[in-house]
Amino acid sequence: MSVPRDAGGAHRHNIPTPDNIVRTNGVKQWLKRVAPDRQTIHENRCLGVFGSLLHDPNLWHFNRRSAAGAFAVGLFVMYLPPIGQMLVAAAIAIAARVNLPISVALVWVTNPFTIPPMFYFAYVVGSWILGIPVRGFDVDFWMESHNWLNILAPLMLGSLVCGTVCSVTGYFAVQGIWRWSLVRQIKRRRARYQAMTSSPTLNRPSSKRQM
Repeated sequence: MSVPRDAGGAHRHNIPTPDNIVRTNGVKQWLKRVAPDRQTIHENRCLGVFGSLLHDPNLWHFNRRSAAGAFAVGLFVMYLPPIGQMLVAAAIAIAARVNLPISVALVWVTNPFTIPPMFYFAYVVGSWILGIPVRGFDVDFWMESHNWLNILAPLMLGSLVCGTVCSVTGYFAVQGIWRWSLVRQIKRRRARYQAMTSSPTLNRPSSKRQM
């Protein structure tokens, strides 16, 4: 059986539709490449405490809502105290039913190299809000445990503020980039389809029609 054709002679499956565009969304494909796969998540001992909750299909969807929500979760949790961040991110992702691999992967931004500048910036923000003088980045001061109580309040407040700002920014950034990528692909496919339908070789009647 021949493939149905439209009036212009082009195959109907070449017509851009929202479903076809979503399946080939560039942002979606990129996120799938960089996020940990399902096997990696299931084999993680820390995340094994969630048991059958990890089998919820909503945790593995790569759509705009799930990805944006996962960015909001991961970017907020990465500014929490760097102990058990992965468990916290996974728990929130399961409760919110957003993409689990992205939520967990984003907390890995917090590592021994990024912790000092990230949390010092959070301390500066918290001190500014509370009107407390800011200590310089003195390693000896920060290594003394008896000084930690003095910086705990501005550090925690600044971490919550930075985490919230990053979370909201990440959510709307993913929403905007996803929409932009979708619109761009739709325009490209429409242009390609119009070029196909306006091609003389496609508009020329076949030999059977001429007889």
